[in-house]
Amino acid sequence: MLRPKYPTTPAPTASASPTVVTPTVVHPAHEAVPVSPLAAPRGTVQLTPGALAAVVGGGGAVALVVGAVLVSLLLAVAVTAVSVAVFAVVLRSLLNSQHKRY
Repeated sequence: MLRPKYPTTPAPTASASPTVVTPTVVHPAHEAVPVSPLAAPRGTVQLTPGALAAVVGGGGAVALVVGAVLVSLLLAVAVTAVSVAVFAVVLRSLLNSQHKRY
């Protein structure tokens, strides 16, 4: 069988010496401000019955729109599949009839 030919890498020369990096000390210009570990307490959100109905209605509307979009995409895929299937049957019929003539 065929064997791959790998390129040969040149051997490293002795003149190359490793580079030594010396660390430097960083002195900040100003002191860091300590951050408080606790955040300020926040008030709770209270929904009125009207606001709650609006949120529920909006969520329902979003669910209906997303559902309609998904159903329409599924319908488009189904129509495409049916049309491809019909095309395949017609093409097979044409090819079979062409073979029977000769």
